[in-house]
Amino acid sequence: MKTVVNLTRESVVREIGSVLDTYSYHPYQETFLIPELRQELINFVISRIPCFYNEEFDREFPLQNIIKDCPIEQKFPRSPLEHKLHLQNLIHQGIFAIMQDKSAWINHHLSGTVEPGCEPSQWFG
Repeated sequence: MKTVVNLTRESVVREIGSVLDTYSYHPYQETFLIPELRQELINFVISRIPCFYNEEFDREFPLQNIIKDCPIEQKFPRSPLEHKLHLQNLIHQGIFAIMQDKSAWINHHLSGTVEPGCEPSQWFG
């Protein structure tokens, strides 16, 4: 069971990377290079996937809990494309929610970042 969970989590992480690649580097990709914010995005997405295995139930029989607590339409997505589109939509929602909730912290954290060629020259004294 642990292997299935890790593969599912890894597929979420890969999809987050793919979606972030469609955004500009500053501020989006740069923001989610911060490990805490990347993890928050991962948690945001995983917490909204129906019937996603939760490690808190690792000591119980997680497969039995998932099967009995989830409606049949949530256990099996209708198509891989629908599943992927749903996942991408959750990622976009998470990006915007985190950017909005943490905007002051992000602005403060990224304000010290200077792009090469944009810093005033000290050469002229």
